[in-house]
Order: sequence, then structure tokens, then C-alpha cells
Amino acid sequence: MKKNFPLKDPKKPDARVLETVKNELRKYVQREQRKKLPEGFDRWEFACKVGAEAASAAVLPLSAVVGEVEALAQGGAAAVYVEIIAVPGNRPVRDEV
Repeated sequence: MKKNFPLKDPKKPDARVLETVKNELRKYVQREQRKKLPEGFDRWEFACKVGAEAASAAVLPLSAVVGEVEALAQGGAAAVYVEIIAVPGNRPVRDEV
């Protein structure tokens, strides 16, 4: 997903628009996690970028995406760019104790 989300809507309160954006992000991640993994992989990893625009988007872990969107909304941004790409990956091997 590579998308610009407007954070302002003249017909809705800003808090409601922000909740709609966060809900869409969470639904996208859940949808991607349900997809079948390619052979040889055991989980989905996500490459994420968030910023006021695509050129200034910062690379973040998935757990920090919603917080960064909230921070941009509180900073008065009119829109936010979010990029979340699902990549197949493997869990790290634990050392036996």
C-alpha cells in the first residue's frame, strides 16, 4: 500500500478522520497477514514509511506507524503519506540453552 491520506475533511471532525485512517491501516495489515506465504517462509514482515509527503517519508517499524500518523495529525498536517509493503520473512533462530 502506497497512499496519501487526507487528515482534514470539512464535513467531519479531525478526530474521526484520524480514526478512519488508523482503522484502514490496521485492516490492511491484517489482510496481508492472512495471505498465503511463499514456500520456505514462515511470516510476513512489513517495510514501512510515513511522512507528510512521499519525498520526506521516514522508514519506521510497523509498530510505530500509527503513532507517527497521530503525531503528524497533531502537528497540523493536512495529509499523510503511508507506505506499507508486505515482504515474506523468517523468524530468527533461537540459540538452545
